Amino acid sequence: MSSISLPKFPVSRPRRTRLSANLRAMLRETELNPGDLIYPLFVRPGENIQREIVSMPGVYQWSVDRLAAEAQEIAGLGIPAVILFGIPEQKDPVGLENFSSEGVVQQAIRAIKAAAPQLVVITDVCLCEYTDHGHCGLLNVEGQRHPNLPEGYVLNDETLEVLGKVAVSHAQAGADVIAPSGMIDGMVGAIRGALDHGQFEHIPILSYAVKFASAFYGPFRDAAESPPKFGDRKSHQMDPANRGEALREVALDIAEGADMLMVKPALPYLDVISAVKQAYPQFPLAAYNVSGEYSMLKAAAQNGWLDERAAVLEALTAIRRAGADLILTYHAKDAARWLAD
Repeated sequence: MSSISLPKFPVSRPRRTRLSANLRAMLRETELNPGDLIYPLFVRPGENIQREIVSMPGVYQWSVDRLAAEAQEIAGLGIPAVILFGIPEQKDPVGLENFSSEGVVQQAIRAIKAAAPQLVVITDVCLCEYTDHGHCGLLNVEGQRHPNLPEGYVLNDETLEVLGKVAVSHAQAGADVIAPSGMIDGMVGAIRGALDHGQFEHIPILSYAVKFASAFYGPFRDAAESPPKFGDRKSHQMDPANRGEALREVALDIAEGADMLMVKPALPYLDVISAVKQAYPQFPLAAYNVSGEYSMLKAAAQNGWLDERAAVLEALTAIRRAGADLILTYHAKDAARWLAD
């Protein structure tokens, strides 16, 4: 049996730097901290409600009167920000409650700011939760609006006016950051103009600049009660096959005044996160670790197929490693506790 001849000169062996936990921690290239996380909250009308979302174990719909304690817990974990999604009392073709001063999100902003003023409150700006048809904008209806456009087509420019009203109403209620998510062309510019005109030029915009028409949104539609009544959202959300288009979308939003950028979903699009960060390193980049990504890991953990803590922290670290500065994730509270251990 022949022996292996080792080189006579010194050989670098990477395993030498992995021997102990402390040594591995010293040399870790990507850090994950509670301060990198944003926790989504779903708010709904009613009193004393904490309703678990069946498809998202551990995630709840909250009534506004229950938000104070939840906000204080989130802040106490070192999570710096929340993003709000509202479920209105009534839906209509325009989504009127979306820009009412007494809308559920507007009430929630005030409640969170009163209970935990240090939390950064980000508000999602879209129409899908508020419209009776479940689409992200106003629709072309036969006999009205545009006879040359297909019935049910999401009207771009008419929607922009409504999005501006929503953004201003959130700013008036005390929101710190406005996050438009509908992938409506020109949404950043329209919202920037509306905010500036309303003397909210200090409010930044976190744009869902790259939002794919993803199969991973399913549980969210249960949580936000926002599935479209017909069709899908592929006419305005991006084709999952396209990466170059993502960079084009980002460039357009930057030109319109976006202060921060987002890619959604996260784990299936790590290459897109990396490409956006490399192209625009000077802009803070968020990634949305969406409901389907959350529910897959939760289900696997509940079945004993995965170590939940290890899998979640690995997934979130991967999103950071790809280039995300911030991660919107339903794992945020658990991850913050694990990171503190």
